[in-house]
Amino acid sequence: MSLKCAIQLGIPDIIHNHGQSITLPELVSKLHIHPKKRSCVYRLMRLLVHSGFFSKTKVHENQQEDEEVYTLTPYSRSLIKDNVTSFAPLVQAILDPVLVSSWQFLGD
Repeated sequence: MSLKCAIQLGIPDIIHNHGQSITLPELVSKLHIHPKKRSCVYRLMRLLVHSGFFSKTKVHENQQEDEEVYTLTPYSRSLIKDNVTSFAPLVQAILDPVLVSSWQFLGD
């Protein structure tokens, strides 16, 4: 479900169109969501980094603080919507509520 959320928000496309690694504040501003949702985007990206869909590295912007940036991996590159061989429609179809809800009643 987190992958579907990332696809619906267009996160792979945003990072790809950015042309380089992107910081969390830059990502949140391009998502056009309320700044208070930053912590939710952080948790989503943390899960997707752990799953291998994105990678996170620390960049030394200034002397005081390291900044984390997110980059695409081969898995997330396959979710870019402009790509002819994009898996984004397949993921959205597989995780469609009509298909997923029927599996909840399998044990009944």
